[in-house]
Amino acid sequence: MEATDPHPGRVGPERALPTGLGAFPAFSILRCVLPLPLFPRCFVARLALVLLVLLATSPAHAEEVAEHASSRLRYGLSLRDGRQADVGPGLTYEGFTPNDVAAVGTAWLGTSWLGAWAGLQREAFDLREGALRITGGSLWRASVGPRARAFLGPVRAELGAGYGFSQLPHFSDSAEPVLLRGVRHAAVVGGLVRFPLMQGLQLEARGELPVSLSVRDATGARAEATGFSAGGALLVPLRRAERWTGTLVLDFEHVQDTVTLEDGTQSRQRLRRMGAALELAWHGGVRTTRQVPVPVVVPGSVRFHVLDGRTGAPLPGARVMVEGEAHVADAQGLVEVASLSPGPVSAQVTAEGYASAEATATVEEGMRAELEVRAAPLPPPTGALRVTVVDARTGAPLPDIRVSVGTAQVRTDLAGQVVVKDLAPGPVAVAVASSGFQSADEAAVVIAGQESTLSVPLAPEKKGTRATLVGQVRSVRGGKPLAATLLVTKARVRARTDAKGAFNVQVRGGTYRITISARGHLSQTKVITLREGERTILNVDLFPRGKR
Repeated sequence: MEATDPHPGRVGPERALPTGLGAFPAFSILRCVLPLPLFPRCFVARLALVLLVLLATSPAHAEEVAEHASSRLRYGLSLRDGRQADVGPGLTYEGFTPNDVAAVGTAWLGTSWLGAWAGLQREAFDLREGALRITGGSLWRASVGPRARAFLGPVRAELGAGYGFSQLPHFSDSAEPVLLRGVRHAAVVGGLVRFPLMQGLQLEARGELPVSLSVRDATGARAEATGFSAGGALLVPLRRAERWTGTLVLDFEHVQDTVTLEDGTQSRQRLRRMGAALELAWHGGVRTTRQVPVPVVVPGSVRFHVLDGRTGAPLPGARVMVEGEAHVADAQGLVEVASLSPGPVSAQVTAEGYASAEATATVEEGMRAELEVRAAPLPPPTGALRVTVVDARTGAPLPDIRVSVGTAQVRTDLAGQVVVKDLAPGPVAVAVASSGFQSADEAAVVIAGQESTLSVPLAPEKKGTRATLVGQVRSVRGGKPLAATLLVTKARVRARTDAKGAFNVQVRGGTYRITISARGHLSQTKVITLREGERTILNVDLFPRGKR
């Protein structure tokens, strides 16, 4: 069935354009019977014969050495299908395209995990109608960036990131479509995983995702593009020498891209690439594994009992490191490590708040050993405080000054300093007193594992200055403020508290007997010594009458 094309001379979606492989003599083999859409029967048969020959050949021994660098050169063909949709009927294209070439190089820092990679790829592009070639050309892709690798037993994994450049196809809006090349600059993230198979063969799976940074069409106008690629390969070892290795790579890759122009025109294409590649790898020497008969050894196991070295209580959550593998103790402080070779085995035990401990057990073939490990608790963390006492007027250090830091009583040295160690972390009270100077009360914060500093200036004692007595009167029942009376008989002072139970009394220095009374409460008498110029705090709690 054929539809009318509103754009004469232009290829519409009703007529897909195959690229006409018959025009290429190199692919005349594909003219065999074609029961499958992509793989001719004779081609599959010949490929299977090659694989059988390779599998029947005894390959070289497996390498145990990571390479310093590698390069891969691939040649093949691609199955391309796509569509450009616009206001008209659009354009579709599909078919095989030969001369698909790619080169990838990787270099590593010695045999370490870090390296760099670069890749370059050329895609041939043919748009045909029967034997007539309408347009064509080539598209280029390139990428470069750092790369990391890891060996998880026999499995090899690589992860790379970097910059990617791609030419993406779209077609001119004319009677005869012309291949135009859009440009995409992108940040590329990709990786691969290799799995070992039998007879030295390896299977490779890989993928790549570009994140567009800038996209332009052939005229330089802005556009949008998305896409991805995924593929795999069968790696067949060909030759192993002392310094290099040759590998045949039977490669397949699926690439999908979508380009959206400013006018809404959208071009979508899918490529399925098939080809063969030769990969060369350089390394610092090959160690081979030889199959030699070894005696059968039945492994043993060790059960660790992790306990508090002081109380003997189990330590759940403790980490036991055995032969580079970490194990965590259960609620009873038990850790069982199996599949250990006979002989001595060392374990390192760590737990939060405990010093690390080491222990050694002897593993016997097919037996389970019991080992008790006691971890010593770490002492609580402490800090230190350095107090410097100076004259408030001159800033000169004051030696032989009595300093109280918490419960410690010390005196300053000739530099006016004192250092108090082994203090518990947190706030600590500091009191400084000396004849001829006014006393000072300060507070400092002690930090575990550090030495904090505090400077205390002392002002000269003022003669004839009254002492100040301040405080609050409360009831022991709930701490409620009381309206109370303070009577200082010797000083002939009578004072009342305010609504918050607070009072402020000024008297000359000396020793006084102070009586505090409040309605409904038992009176109390306090004897207190006040120094001139000092400010003293006195808080009093009164008991209700009839209760003690």
